[in-house]
Amino acid sequence: MANDGQTKAIFVQLRCKPGTTYDVAFEIYQREIVSQLFSTSGEWDLIAQIYPPADVDVGKWINENLNDIVGIERSLTTLTFKAF
Repeated sequence: MANDGQTKAIFVQLRCKPGTTYDVAFEIYQREIVSQLFSTSGEWDLIAQIYPPADVDVGKWINENLNDIVGIERSLTTLTFKAF
């Protein structure tokens, strides 16, 4: 798939170990990698809107910049595409 070089938003839902959600959120903000971060109800604790650098391997970037935070048990990444 060709990459047009533009940065696209991704959404990452995070499940945190019990009692660590605030610590995880604080660490995410310290890294200055999110556009927005929300606490959510249901199966996931947090959802982050992120604009990773263009032309990076998104999975590797998430692993190196987000999933290494202590307290994160699991993540679910959703890529976005131009709809129209």
